[in-house]
Amino acid sequence: MLKTEKILHLKSSRGRKVRVVREHYLREYVPCYSSLCQADCNNGNVIVSRFVQKSPGLLSAARWPHYVVPDVGVVQDFLEVLEFAELRGIVFMQTACQSVQQHRGRRLYNRLRSLVKDPRHDCVLFSNEFQLYSYCPRERGEALEKWHTRSVYHAAVWYYNHLAGLKPIVMITEDREAIEEYSSLNSGVYVISTQEYLESFWPDLQAAHELYASIAQALREKGSEVREREYAEHLPSDILEAGIKSGRYIQVCLRRLRGDFLKWILPRAELNSDVLVFGGKLRNRAVHGDVVAVELLSRAEWRGRTMALSDGEGEDRQGEEPQGQPMPTASSPSTPSPGPPGRVVGILQRNWRDYVVTFPPREEIQSQSRNSQRILVTPWDYRIPKIRISTQQAEALQDQRVVVRLDSWDSSSLFPNGHFVRVLGRVGQLETEVATILVENSIQVPPFSEAQLREMPVIPTDSRWDVEPEQVLGRRDLRQTHLVFSVDPQGCEDVDDTLSVRLLKSGNSAWTCEILDFSDTAGITGRNTVRVEISCLRATTYYLADRRYDMLPAVLSADLCSLLGGVDRYAMSMLWELDGQTLAVRRVWLGRTVIRSSYQLHYELAQSLLDGGAAEEQLRRALETLTHVARHLRAQRDRGGALELEGVEVRAQLDEERNITALVPRQPLEVHETVAECMIFANHWAAKKIHESFPHEALLRHHPPPRQEYFAELRECARARGFTIDTQSNKALAASLDRAQDPRDSLVNKLLRMMATQAMANAQYFCTGACPRDQHYHYGLALEHYTHFTSPIRRYADVIVHRLLTAAIQKEQGREVSESPCSNKELQELAQHINNRNRAAQHAQKQSTELFQCLYFRDKDPLTDERCTADGVIYAIRANGVLVFVPRYGVRAAAYLRSREGQVLSLRHDRFPDRICTSTAEGTHTFSLFDHVSVSIPAVSSSASRARV
Repeated sequence: MLKTEKILHLKSSRGRKVRVVREHYLREYVPCYSSLCQADCNNGNVIVSRFVQKSPGLLSAARWPHYVVPDVGVVQDFLEVLEFAELRGIVFMQTACQSVQQHRGRRLYNRLRSLVKDPRHDCVLFSNEFQLYSYCPRERGEALEKWHTRSVYHAAVWYYNHLAGLKPIVMITEDREAIEEYSSLNSGVYVISTQEYLESFWPDLQAAHELYASIAQALREKGSEVREREYAEHLPSDILEAGIKSGRYIQVCLRRLRGDFLKWILPRAELNSDVLVFGGKLRNRAVHGDVVAVELLSRAEWRGRTMALSDGEGEDRQGEEPQGQPMPTASSPSTPSPGPPGRVVGILQRNWRDYVVTFPPREEIQSQSRNSQRILVTPWDYRIPKIRISTQQAEALQDQRVVVRLDSWDSSSLFPNGHFVRVLGRVGQLETEVATILVENSIQVPPFSEAQLREMPVIPTDSRWDVEPEQVLGRRDLRQTHLVFSVDPQGCEDVDDTLSVRLLKSGNSAWTCEILDFSDTAGITGRNTVRVEISCLRATTYYLADRRYDMLPAVLSADLCSLLGGVDRYAMSMLWELDGQTLAVRRVWLGRTVIRSSYQLHYELAQSLLDGGAAEEQLRRALETLTHVARHLRAQRDRGGALELEGVEVRAQLDEERNITALVPRQPLEVHETVAECMIFANHWAAKKIHESFPHEALLRHHPPPRQEYFAELRECARARGFTIDTQSNKALAASLDRAQDPRDSLVNKLLRMMATQAMANAQYFCTGACPRDQHYHYGLALEHYTHFTSPIRRYADVIVHRLLTAAIQKEQGREVSESPCSNKELQELAQHINNRNRAAQHAQKQSTELFQCLYFRDKDPLTDERCTADGVIYAIRANGVLVFVPRYGVRAAAYLRSREGQVLSLRHDRFPDRICTSTAEGTHTFSLFDHVSVSIPAVSSSASRARV
């Protein structure tokens, strides 16, 4: 090992240039990660330059004719091109990775990390700046860019020599001078441009050529632009940090739900409200999702929100930040005070992602092209501003949904600048719209790679998979002693939980719940496997209206890890012994078992058995006993303040060709509640166990209490019907909702519960060491401890809990813990990742249902087709219309009060927002809250934004 010094020129938090001298250690032996290695490098698990390579795969020797080494500029500007699955065998140099980290921000750096760690791309990171013979010190007066290029080239030459010339190296760079200087120095290292590389080696990869051209054109035009300033400049980071510390500025995340405003909680009780940001000038180039610094305006400039219907209102926003009460105009004396207005003074973190857009009509393209080389495209997400991109294919991309990425938003530009990435397909086609939903929610579900599938167990074609005798000896065998059965939706393949109950001789009822042990069934021997990596990245199974994307390959999720009927399976079982009279828990056993499910039921069949349908007496008694126990458990939680909330769940009924034939609202059955209560009970006890064993490293799930102002609309609507809703606690709210029953209209209580659901915050996973003890409570379930344990083949959070439970059992038995829990910081980061993926899954499922609702109504004439006319109930009043719930289709949407000619004649808003009057030639009509009305349901399609009803 050789010690030297490395001189860095960095910027301080105040923007000053600082010269930093650091000790730098060089080693002769640094892993190269090539299967052609001639020096017996230790290509095991290492951590270099903050990149964690867990069980890295070696670069293939046979599949690729050469290795590719991208220059720093290529990695910084054209990383998207390198992300194509076809481009493999890439060696990223440490010099390039550190430059991205220092100069291009965390977002691009994390994408680079993900690319290096993804086994599907067959690329590695080589620590050239730690290798004794590949390190190049910077010469005096040498430009940073020149030094970077020289370092990468010198490392590429070393890599070629290290492999004894067995594989040529292609270095790609955008520096023309470097190409002229280095291209002829070494016969085995070729230095060419990115464009030349694509043309020479990938001439048929048209998407990569188009993406490269789009990025290159955007970079050229960005450098040549000189315009007048349209927005105020953002303040420097040091001023923003100082202002946030002093309280002058407030750090918030921009949430544009409806209109131009921020969603946040002000850390001062007297201003506990939203910050309103009116118009693009005050938003100052911030995009939905960005973390920004906001300065409050003077109190004289405070104003309320409009009460008019707007785009997207009435849609179910479950899974998003709670919306609460839309702020009425200040003229209404019974409404809360309007929130403080503010302006964005700086961007703390950009959270840009891929956006789906459509091009304007051909006439607009031609008009724009005469004045500029760029085209304004309209995002699918209405919260995103129009984006200016450069492309020569504008007319060819008419009626297509296209993916773009944002590059910058300068103060001299009215719109952000971006570049074309790829085409998804024609607007309106099912596969295009599904792909759009996935992109808009940042869901990536590529086919499982060869490396992942190679880790899967092999099932013999002439026989079925069976449990191993060695495994059975270390488990409790329940196959002969317990009647085990499952209850799931019809057609379910991923059966991840089963139930069982029996009566003990002592007279106590022993209720057992067998839950899949994912780790043992899947054969996972540790955390550093490709299988665990991909399940962690997906974090959940994504369910859409007509398909699903599994977290794990089908051989696991639909076969070996699925508790199917009539086959032996490994399980992690939780068994309770309950008192035969009081149903109090006397004893709990948790451990690994072997089970065989005797019955695989669906909900409707199980309910029919409970209602007296033909079945074996033993199975019927088991269902009845579980239902009795579940009622007792529910009553216990009700006494503690558990909420019975209401949501809208609609299933799209499809024919064999996946055409939608009907919209079927979910019919509540008692067996739904029985199974759900069993799972809640199991999750609660699992949470208690891991919290007791690992007080600071347990993964739990909490549900914070909602802010009181979010209940304003619920209280107003209930008051209009003569009910009083107490929202001071979950117990008071539950009692108020139970009393708010209208004997003449059962939908009143249903709508009130729906409003209460919308006011709720999202339940979140968290690490116990990162959250105060008083915040562990689950508000909706009224439980002190809660987690997810029952679905490990479709939720990664359950996999983590299974590991913690296994460790807890080993710890309790005095055995060595085979797999230590994650650290506090690692687990909290993982919890945040899972929360993000779960939120994306909820949004995608909801948007998929809305898509099929639109497909159902798209080809129907609302004036002649009786299926487009349905009964609805008014549940909110706005200045220009009402919000209506249609139980028949599970639709919540805006209904505008218009004449037959489509024009509003006259609207008058009463003092209290419980009714609205419209004057027509036929007289005056009054519409009140909870009125039943007949509505027409047209499908509102748009080539730019998502369709809706």
